[in-house]
Amino acid sequence: MARATTVAVAYDCLFPYSTGGGERQYRAMADEFGRAGLDVDYLTAVQWDGPAPVEERFRIRPITGRLRLYSAGGVRRIPAALRYAAALWRTLVRRRRRYAAVMVSGLPIFNVFAARAALLGSGTRLVVDYLEVWHRRQWVEYSGPVTGTIAWVLQRAAIAITPLATCHSQLSASRLRAEGLRSAPLVSPGLIDGAVEVAEPAPASVPPYALYVGRHIPDKQVEVIPAAVATARERIPDLRLVILGTGPSSDAVRAEVRRVGGEAWTDFPGFVSDAELDTLLHGALCLVHPSRREGYGLVVVEANAHGTPVVLVAGEGNAATELIDEGINGVVSPTTGPDDLARAILAVADEGDDLRRSARAWYADAVGTRTIRRTVEGIMSALSLPTPATVKTKEDTP
Repeated sequence: MARATTVAVAYDCLFPYSTGGGERQYRAMADEFGRAGLDVDYLTAVQWDGPAPVEERFRIRPITGRLRLYSAGGVRRIPAALRYAAALWRTLVRRRRRYAAVMVSGLPIFNVFAARAALLGSGTRLVVDYLEVWHRRQWVEYSGPVTGTIAWVLQRAAIAITPLATCHSQLSASRLRAEGLRSAPLVSPGLIDGAVEVAEPAPASVPPYALYVGRHIPDKQVEVIPAAVATARERIPDLRLVILGTGPSSDAVRAEVRRVGGEAWTDFPGFVSDAELDTLLHGALCLVHPSRREGYGLVVVEANAHGTPVVLVAGEGNAATELIDEGINGVVSPTTGPDDLARAILAVADEGDDLRRSARAWYADAVGTRTIRRTVEGIMSALSLPTPATVKTKEDTP
């Protein structure tokens, strides 16, 4: 394989063997690099049984065995992050002159140091993709005062040695600059992974239900939803709540449902199939996503594809609010308080089918401009990456 057209994407997880926004994003990026004609290696950890799966547009190269990535509390485990970073360093040292460019995730932060050290002097371009950038306080809340402070210092050091940074919101771009990035970051237009084929928007199901989709971890603040729905039920007595997913906060969420007397109107299906998820998204009155921390907010796009408006919560770490046009595709609540969240849910209900149609129209516009394909094209341009067709043309030129 020609070095000029060979790239690597490095992340310790791979969708669908692991689920999450980052997993889906990096898989889609590898796919788009391949679609553009590049030869792509996906450097990851084993997450499957048997031999590595075969993909159409990129090669899966497992560089380490299975990793237990998260603690019981939903926090990334440092030993797993170090193990993957060490494997990444060894792999890139061996293959340092085989790649024109390597894209590595900035989280966990050890990846940046491993890739930078391995590629020094090789001529391989390095791009670091920052899903999120945290203030010191966020690190401390996530990992404790000692570990959190160390993580923040390491983040600043990694940002300082990043030659080309990409991110997916203006929030992350401003934080990168504030934390010491020496060059302007490349802000992507969006992360939509192709058009979603769904039915035309329809009225919300009867009885109506608010829907949550995602993991149950402290940052998602799932436990604030039951009280908000209980308050909204004072005006919409038949309103129900459907909470998908599980996680370390599940017990707290169920306790809150019991506290507000919501056992009779709350369902916990857990994780469901893609077909079931599509059905639930299509019929929901709204998707309620009170997360205080989002690097992009793909869930907004996915809900709007079904014509379902989204209720978010304002927060300094929530970049998903950048995707909301108030009254067009959703509503942003000022706080997680039950009265504020209930008002946002009721505002969606009051707008009815008009809001569902405008949410779908927002998606129809976004799917043409805010896509991973556009993002990858921007990265390729910034890295001056040729396609095989370009290389062949140059080689054929006398």
